[in-house]
Amino acid sequence: MTRITARQIAVQLLFAMEANSASAEDTLALFFSEEHYDTLKDEDKIYLEAPDEEQTAYIRRIVQTVEDRREEIDGVISRYSSGWKISRLTKSTLAILRCALCEILYLDDIPDAAAVNEAVELGKAYDSPQAGAFINGVLGSFLRGREQEQTEA
Repeated sequence: MTRITARQIAVQLLFAMEANSASAEDTLALFFSEEHYDTLKDEDKIYLEAPDEEQTAYIRRIVQTVEDRREEIDGVISRYSSGWKISRLTKSTLAILRCALCEILYLDDIPDAAAVNEAVELGKAYDSPQAGAFINGVLGSFLRGREQEQTEA
């Protein structure tokens, strides 16, 4: 399994948390139960191979960090989504933005450009080409704003 596939799984789990108003702990426990994971193989090819230890740790870290830092992450989304309230975003777009911002803000081993590019591709795949452009705009604006703040400091 690749990091890209692990990211897709993390996004799907974030989507499930939002859709079901579930906690990270409950979502992860259900997902990583052997019985449940085996049932997913017929639903999506990304589940054909189980995540290894490193990928499992990455998925858990994304999901848990988004829950722990949701207020901060959602604040960034609200600030940079010009004119769009979080409540108006699709659950897919919201999950993708949360995942990407989690990577950018809290995971040092993932280049910002990779997080943005993957988020855009996920937006196109899970939502629409317009969602990909919207995600690119939000994340690009955030990165430019952060860069400007750093140069001014």
